[in-house]
Amino acid sequence: MGTEARILNLLGLAAKAGRVASGGFAVRQAIEKGQAKLLIIAKDGAAETVAEFRRLAAKYVVKTVAILTKEQLGKSLGKEQRAAVAVLDAGFSEALVKLMGVER
Repeated sequence: MGTEARILNLLGLAAKAGRVASGGFAVRQAIEKGQAKLLIIAKDGAAETVAEFRRLAAKYVVKTVAILTKEQLGKSLGKEQRAAVAVLDAGFSEALVKLMGVER
């Protein structure tokens, strides 16, 4: 199984465990409340959406990565397309960061 597939599977597990927030309002709320451990932004998201989430994540010091497409993010959660997903669990966040090869 490739890295991308493993990332998608892990995101799906986190979603089933109720440890992700998806959709603009829920993601913003998770970041502002300090619940978000990792913000994943779709690499094909609209420029202004990406910029808004990056600003918010920087303000609240949330690790941010741009990976996967909107379709892939949504599909991994069993939902429609998603431009951003907040991972709420430190364990899932660390595992995803490790898989992505991104420094924490």
